[in-house]
Amino acid sequence: MKNLFFVFALCLSVDSWAGVFKCTDATGHTNYQSSPCTVEHKAVQMNTKTGSSVDLNAQERQQAADADLKKQQSLQEQAEQQAKLDAIAKAKQDVKSQTELTQNLIKQNPMQFSAFAIPPYDPDKLPAQVKPFESRLADVEKFRRLAAQKALASGECQRIEADELTAKSKLDQLNFLINCSSGKTFLLSEAELTPP
Repeated sequence: MKNLFFVFALCLSVDSWAGVFKCTDATGHTNYQSSPCTVEHKAVQMNTKTGSSVDLNAQERQQAADADLKKQQSLQEQAEQQAKLDAIAKAKQDVKSQTELTQNLIKQNPMQFSAFAIPPYDPDKLPAQVKPFESRLADVEKFRRLAAQKALASGECQRIEADELTAKSKLDQLNFLINCSSGKTFLLSEAELTPP
């Protein structure tokens, strides 16, 4: 009967030991307890049913490393997003600068340009023909101005009526069609407008 009682008591105590912690201090002294180890101890949680154990310190270190990695990834994503926004803002500013130069040229030379000869492209409302060249919009505006100036310098064009990007343009080779008041047209490529 005593043996049966001892076995029964042992079974009860095993169930109550489901959360056993093996704590080792800095001197190497090991202590088994039912509450979690303090910070200065090496903590291992033991499962008395399965015999397995979990190093809680390593688990905490891994969780901290995972949290740090997530934080770094989040910061990197934010930095990349900000860089994209900055690039878009800079591109819009470059387009604005080129447009202002062109509009000033038109205002200073009203005899050589009709009022709507080179209407500026709005980066937020690009025509379908210009949309594929959005990444080079500042270049488009600059070369439109240069194309008009080259047509006027030829002596065959007295006044620019229209200056547009053509459908023959490619991203690496822009082409422009200039219509003059005399009926003369010019088709000029980016290569022809780029100084050697």
